[in-house]
Amino acid sequence: MVPETESIAAARARAASPAPSAETVKRLKNHIGVLSTTALKYLDQQLPWYRSLEPNERAALGLIAQKGISTFVTWYEDPSSIPSWVVTDVFGAAPTELTRSISLQKALGLLRTIVEVVESQVPDIAPEAEQAALREAVLRYSREVAFAAADVYARAAETRGAWDSRLEAHVVDAVMHGEGHDSLSSRLAAIGWKSQSNIRILVGATPGSNSVSFVSAIRRLATRYARDSLVSVLGDRSVLMLSDTKFEEADLGRLARFFGPGPLVYSPLAATVTDMPQAAQAAIAGYAAACAWPQAPNPVGADDLWPERAFNGDPLARTALLERIYRPLQQASNGLLETLSSYLALGHSLEGTARGMFVHANTVRYRLKRVSEVTGWDPLSPRDAFVLQSALVVGRLADSGQ
Repeated sequence: MVPETESIAAARARAASPAPSAETVKRLKNHIGVLSTTALKYLDQQLPWYRSLEPNERAALGLIAQKGISTFVTWYEDPSSIPSWVVTDVFGAAPTELTRSISLQKALGLLRTIVEVVESQVPDIAPEAEQAALREAVLRYSREVAFAAADVYARAAETRGAWDSRLEAHVVDAVMHGEGHDSLSSRLAAIGWKSQSNIRILVGATPGSNSVSFVSAIRRLATRYARDSLVSVLGDRSVLMLSDTKFEEADLGRLARFFGPGPLVYSPLAATVTDMPQAAQAAIAGYAAACAWPQAPNPVGADDLWPERAFNGDPLARTALLERIYRPLQQASNGLLETLSSYLALGHSLEGTARGMFVHANTVRYRLKRVSEVTGWDPLSPRDAFVLQSALVVGRLADSGQ
């Protein structure tokens, strides 16, 4: 199929353009040096971005320009051939340097400039009878080079995309396994992550339909609200890391629609890169335990799932319940721990608690208010009361040595 297609295109090329004369080909070969020198000078004069490149980058682009001109001469000598080799012969000199130094738009601008230079030299190269054919050949050749450039950039983008995905997967793995600060910072720097503070990690279900479009969509939205973002698909769950977010926790719901069905759990803010592993562990543990709270909001904070995480065997949640709820109540005055325990044991009855403790109901109200101020959890709220009850269980077990 391919050889037949090339032969048809070659036949059309022969019909479209008469073979150049030997004298024109000779003069064209003799002008290769002049064309290359003129093209490089013209690039420096006409393209401001070219002048701003590093010397090695300009050298790489200059090599490509010179190679393109010499390859055109070879092709023009036999216009019936189809320059399918143009990718290797022209861009093979420095494909990596080209795609990293300039964008595709600039590469095509470079090509346009070189074509203008060659066209300007046509009167000095070919007799008047062959000038139109030579100009047409330049245009046809430039079209092939433009397609070749687009192919080079597309392949480079695919390679970079696959490589970036692997790098991001390694970063997520490093975060999950709690690598040291230096190693983690090095991995983050490799993917262009600049932030060192205020990092939030989200874990949710991977959409079953198309994870590739999911990653693209989530990246686009994340760039609007965070300084840096990282997405990694880990089988049926996906991890999104955001830094220096520009929205509050309530606005994280904008991201939920991109994930698959099920809970979306976000970690507490990691103040530094060093805190990222613990934040990630909290989010992962929260995602694993979220099914135990069917009425949970979506997204839900990992810290809001302390009881479920603790029951599921998460040591971080047990420590949080102990150190951030039970111990502060234990160290507080006015019998807050005893009042809370009695209130929860007596079915959340203010009057029953007051009678059992031989105090006024207003005293119970005051102490419960103090519990809320000390812990951040309100005993009068059913969900918060459950969290407080779980903290009492964990604390009593800890006090008993269990």
